[in-house]
Amino acid sequence: MLSRQAVTCPPSLLELAEPLPATPTAIVNAGAQLAMLSAHDATRLNLIEPVFFGDPEAITHHALELNWDISDYRIVATENEAEAAKEAAAWGGRGDVGMVMKGHIHTDVFMRAMVSRASGMRTGARYTHVFHMTAPDRDGSLLISDGAVNVHPDFETRKSILKNAVLMSRALGNKRPHVAILSATEEATETIPSSMEAQKLSDWASDNVSDAEVFGPLAFDLAVSPDAGRIKGVDHPVAGNADILIVPDIVSGNALFKMMVYFMGACAAGLVLGARVPILLTSRADPPAARLASAALGAVVNDYMKKQNGA
Repeated sequence: MLSRQAVTCPPSLLELAEPLPATPTAIVNAGAQLAMLSAHDATRLNLIEPVFFGDPEAITHHALELNWDISDYRIVATENEAEAAKEAAAWGGRGDVGMVMKGHIHTDVFMRAMVSRASGMRTGARYTHVFHMTAPDRDGSLLISDGAVNVHPDFETRKSILKNAVLMSRALGNKRPHVAILSATEEATETIPSSMEAQKLSDWASDNVSDAEVFGPLAFDLAVSPDAGRIKGVDHPVAGNADILIVPDIVSGNALFKMMVYFMGACAAGLVLGARVPILLTSRADPPAARLASAALGAVVNDYMKKQNGA
């Protein structure tokens, strides 16, 4: 049942990033083969201008393995992964880099530094993760949030999840994205708590989110299939036309994005938003195309954020 389709970086992301200058990007604990390969691929396409944090000898060694001359780029020497993450977060907090990319480092160590108030990365907003999903032979993209950071978000966090996903969609050129708040039903019922939460979030959005169409609760089929909406009599612009899926919890979001990757050959790019600069939270299991797509996505979102902030 697993897809044999090769995962490819969506040309649409590369096209959006192509006219932008290379984004200064902190590569955290860069002295490992996969981290350097990811940085090399993104640098080669002028998506990033890397700043390497970690062991200079290991960084130089892996660059030589790639036949990559990194003499024009800065290396910030650190003794261990925790120090690499702390230093990189400080660079992001000062605005010395426009993105921070996870390299060869444990996720908990990496994110602990990113959320530290001492780093300057905090903006007062909650951190949320958004997946940008593209599947072969299918038009457009689908954003999924939050399937990686917030385990069982409360109402305030769900507001941030929604707002950050809309920000990403608008950065990608969608001026009024359609947002579906997922549950197992289109009717709010106390026996399915996620449906009640979806209704509450939808009601809040109608008064507070003016740059998107938001509707929920919706089951998955009603969010993505116009036919299902017609058959079931759900008449709303979002029904069957969702650009963004807001999931109830990390388990459903994680399962949904991995289903698309492993059954459909989808490319999953992803960012953590809510910090001063986008955070690329890559995984060791990510194929090179997904890492490249995340770099392109980060460059586009960073450029949008700078323009929104008047920079």
